[in-house]
Amino acid sequence: MKLDKLTSILHNKTTITRYALVLSIFTLVAYHLPLAKYVVGHVEAGLNGWIITISFAVLMLTVNFLIYTLLLRLLGVAGRILLSLLFIGNAIALYFVASYEVLITDMMMGNVFNTRFSEASGFFSFALILYIIFTGIPPIVYIFARRYDRGTWRCFAISIASSLGVILLLVGANYKNVLWIDRNATQIGSMIMPWSYVVNSFRYYGHQRRLNQEAKPLPDAHITTNSRDLCVLVIGESARSHNFSLYGYERNTNPLLSSDPITVYPATASATYTTAGVKAILDHKPTGELYEILPNYLSRSGVEVIWRTANWGEPPLSINTYLDRKALMELYPNSDDRYDGLLLEGLEEQIAASSADKLFVVLHLSTSHGPTYSQKYPTEFESFKPVCTTVEMSEADLQELVNAYDNTILYTDYLLHTLIDKLAAIDDRRTAILFISDHGESLGEGGLFMHGMPMAVAPDEQKAIPFIVWESAEDIATRKLDTTGHYNIFHSVLDFMGISSEIYNAEMSVFCKNENNQ
Repeated sequence: MKLDKLTSILHNKTTITRYALVLSIFTLVAYHLPLAKYVVGHVEAGLNGWIITISFAVLMLTVNFLIYTLLLRLLGVAGRILLSLLFIGNAIALYFVASYEVLITDMMMGNVFNTRFSEASGFFSFALILYIIFTGIPPIVYIFARRYDRGTWRCFAISIASSLGVILLLVGANYKNVLWIDRNATQIGSMIMPWSYVVNSFRYYGHQRRLNQEAKPLPDAHITTNSRDLCVLVIGESARSHNFSLYGYERNTNPLLSSDPITVYPATASATYTTAGVKAILDHKPTGELYEILPNYLSRSGVEVIWRTANWGEPPLSINTYLDRKALMELYPNSDDRYDGLLLEGLEEQIAASSADKLFVVLHLSTSHGPTYSQKYPTEFESFKPVCTTVEMSEADLQELVNAYDNTILYTDYLLHTLIDKLAAIDDRRTAILFISDHGESLGEGGLFMHGMPMAVAPDEQKAIPFIVWESAEDIATRKLDTTGHYNIFHSVLDFMGISSEIYNAEMSVFCKNENNQ
């Protein structure tokens, strides 16, 4: 009987108003528990707090009802397909918000669109499948099983007008709460489904269109020295200074670098996600304008530039040589492409083969990128045990998570030490290494994981990064700087390479003349 009743309900048409309302209620209830927790936890006690909380619930219900009605009435079958995709998107977005405490901003959508399958596959888990099955599939079944009557244009107009009226009423009722809404807009907007990822996807691509415009050329630079120079920039991935023993961490995660003649600087990242972090490392100053980046600038100025990467997210490059993981494996087929040690394969030979007096090499690591920390280093570097192997960080043992992450720092220590040994053996060039991370990483502090939080609210774990310098040249030394960051790289490289430019800022360079060798 129950099955017959259900069949009868599905067979009989419902009104488009009721159809859209059911989907809107499901959207509100199924996907907004994280938002509800946030709002309740941040509103003041009393009547006004209740007004804000109830207003948000009614507003989301009304806005979704309005949009769903428009899609269903105007697009028909295409509207159903689009809604189905949105509900799958809602389920996936909810998984990441609930499991990783991420905020779905335009920056985070940039991370999504710039993530390759090899990295994205690290997030796949049984929990994600359950989220899709229980929160994504049911509304899709309803969408295609339930029939509805599109109704008259008059009824459609009444629904739209009523929705707009409710929205205006809610806005008016909360005019006194503008400051609270503005203060929490980023967090709230990032948790409203499906508009968090839909709107921010458009925002991201709008930003990308501006970035893809032709870069403004920097003033012409000139090589002013005759020395044969080699500068290697190592861009770390998700390495936070909190877990480097060089910065006071209680675990010895830098047993090799601690014995090397290096200079360690306190540094703060300019962004909390890869594309923006790498861009800042290569820029000459913080600016909203699109200027020529360091590798392109050097290449145009007569420097040979080699970029080796096990990562992605760099700005458009116009350089001599670009080698990604696939290209490196073609050159060195007997290497292990699972780890960043691949970037060091054949490096000495490539340097020796260069006839250029000025050589700039970039190594872009991926060593500490989560959530699969335990897969980022060879087994011999698994010193801290046991390690976390799940990608569901919110369910992980935090100590095991830290253990796996610390092993990635131990491996980074080995890579940098090995690179120092390789460059120290080069006797026909002045050599230097600059290592800096694109951003830091959260490992469960405050319930946050990984990175990508907006800078205004990002914790120190996502902003405090390592900046390590090594140089072999006798005529140059490092100098003390109390604060450093991404933008010091540009000027330090120009300084070391003996390149003169109008935009060079000596105060931003970590180098100075070695008075002991004058």
